[in-house]
Amino acid sequence: MPDQSYLFAGVAGYVGRPDEDGKFGVFRRALPEGEWQHVLAELETFSILAHPTVEGVVLAGTQSGVWRSSDSGATFERSDFPDKDHQIWSFLIDHRDANCIFAGASPIDIYRSDDCGKSWVQLPTPEIPEHCKVIFEPRVMRMVQHPERGNEIAAALEVNGVMYSSDNGQTWADRSAHLIELSEQEHLKSQIVSDTYSEGMLDGHAITLCTERPDDLLLACRMGLFRSSDKGQTWRDMEIGKFSPTTYGRDVKAAPSDPATLYSALSVAAASHDGGIYKSTDAGETWQRFDKVEVHGTIMSIALHNSDPNQAYLAARYNGEIYGTKDGGSTWSNYSLPDQVKDIYTLACS
Repeated sequence: MPDQSYLFAGVAGYVGRPDEDGKFGVFRRALPEGEWQHVLAELETFSILAHPTVEGVVLAGTQSGVWRSSDSGATFERSDFPDKDHQIWSFLIDHRDANCIFAGASPIDIYRSDDCGKSWVQLPTPEIPEHCKVIFEPRVMRMVQHPERGNEIAAALEVNGVMYSSDNGQTWADRSAHLIELSEQEHLKSQIVSDTYSEGMLDGHAITLCTERPDDLLLACRMGLFRSSDKGQTWRDMEIGKFSPTTYGRDVKAAPSDPATLYSALSVAAASHDGGIYKSTDAGETWQRFDKVEVHGTIMSIALHNSDPNQAYLAARYNGEIYGTKDGGSTWSNYSLPDQVKDIYTLACS
């Protein structure tokens, strides 16, 4: 692996401010003391994968499929991707084969590459019922693979709940019924842009698991954090409000180097001006505030360094706000993007 590390930010459109100007695409910064470079300026970008084991490979999920870099993000070119009208919101590396990568799209579709992102095939479109009609097409926001049963993959959908595959993405089963049932509880109701109070529980943003409890899925959605121990058939509220004054779950990630450590991004709402990163060292049973910064936008993404457990970064939606720690959270530095940019959606760290 190269000695040089990089931080990547994916920037896309404004929320609620369509007429304002701002840059978008992919930005790259050499760590620790580099300057930001605007390395992909043509396309709004919703997801970035900095490959942890294949040197130089960075993938950008854009408004027009997957763009690929083989020089650590210095330059990008469009991969051999079959659809130009599908946005790409997530990536998943198959832990059994570093060259096999899945991509999650909007509208809901799954793509697979067997050559580390150079070319892609569309898998059968998931036959998932539409639970909630909102102003955009549902999105495959995040996928996670079982560490032992590699054919099993779960996906969080915005705004359509959760789906689960037991055959490596060929078919998918809906795992939203109990989320909808939970939304009958008064404190879990949320209706903003649809005709159902189930909207908030179906507003899935991220899904993960930690290897200490590999059969437990953890879902971050509008209404908080939820856990399933039966492949998404049922869910239980992790009651994150006991630990955080803000409960809008935008991101949840497992630490690459610790089987019981998790990080979650919690804010007020999709468009808000507050939030924090919370850390759990007991597989999500308890949480403590991790960051030591004051953000002015919804925290959209957490980036954990692939090999250095002391490095972690957060991105807030507005004003290009990015902060990071290199000493396990003791101190934090400002890495914000320069000039005026649109909304940050994702961070990645090599």
